[in-house]
Amino acid sequence: MAIMQCMRLEQNRSMTIDEFKRWLRIYDENHDGRISKEEFKEALHSLKMWFGSWKAKKAIEAADSNHNDTIDSPSEMEKLVKFAQKHLHMRIYES
Repeated sequence: MAIMQCMRLEQNRSMTIDEFKRWLRIYDENHDGRISKEEFKEALHSLKMWFGSWKAKKAIEAADSNHNDTIDSPSEMEKLVKFAQKHLHMRIYES
């Protein structure tokens, strides 16, 4: 985990789905295993992504099936990955 925190992730870097999940865990501030809109916003800001707040809001809206403003299930994570690939232009692939 400490190694991932030291790794600088760049916006156009390719990564596996597992690497994407590990990267998001860095921003899970309360360590509850869920990713909130605020936590995802911080993750996007770390990439120096423009309009990170707006993009995080749209991503959570698209992926959050139960409308609790968090990504908290495998199916929601899968939707978040697809959103990141399509709308955030992140290169995420199966391992």
